[in-house]
Amino acid sequence: MKQPSPSPNLDMTAFEAKVAQLRQAHPDSRIQSFDFAGHKYWLKQPERLEGAMKLLKDDPKRALQTEIDALTRLAGKDAPVPRVVLSGDDFFVVEDAGKTVSDWLHAARQDEMVPFGEILNDSASALAELHRMELAHGRPALRDIGWQQGEVKFIDFEASQQGRSQSYQQQRDLLVYLHSLYRYMGADHGQIDAAISNYRAAGGEQTWLDTQKRIRRWQWLRPLLRPFRNIGGKDLKPLYWVLWHFHSHR
Repeated sequence: MKQPSPSPNLDMTAFEAKVAQLRQAHPDSRIQSFDFAGHKYWLKQPERLEGAMKLLKDDPKRALQTEIDALTRLAGKDAPVPRVVLSGDDFFVVEDAGKTVSDWLHAARQDEMVPFGEILNDSASALAELHRMELAHGRPALRDIGWQQGEVKFIDFEASQQGRSQSYQQQRDLLVYLHSLYRYMGADHGQIDAAISNYRAAGGEQTWLDTQKRIRRWQWLRPLLRPFRNIGGKDLKPLYWVLWHFHSHR
């Protein structure tokens, strides 16, 4: 077992025993949360593929190792990612990153005291910070961003796109993030505009401008998509609003 930078207060012998117990009890569970010494952790194991999926998807163990390597490398650059506490050939354990932004949105709809605007703005600023570090996430949807007591962590990084420039990957990040905002929140332009303004002000201005220029050639689709802006599927509706956003803002 590898032990990347254990916390000085963590009893690693007991922690390893706890993880081994969980792995034995839940061998087919891809993701399992657990508490240890008053803190929450997540155990991640290879995805179990069945049938044709074995041919369609990458080797799960190799994908898991890629994720471990990415998290370890990013943590070494002080990127906002959860810390890998323990890892092996076919599992790893990370510290809890808090509820995802999508979970916070659901909570805010039940409780008006949830500071969702602050959470959303923090996530946008953190994405800009990640980009300032010359890094990219690959798929920064709201379900892949954790928030806890004002601290943002990105989870489920996708492998870097081979042959794509850093600028391209960061533009893709912004498009995925904006699409996710409209997917989860609908046409809530007030909060979404505030979040994107935070992204731009926190260092993402050039990426925003480059993205606007990049998708200009697709703006002809906007009138065609307009009838579906409120009745389309969960992917189609946001597509219209993403185009609308870059057409309507300067």
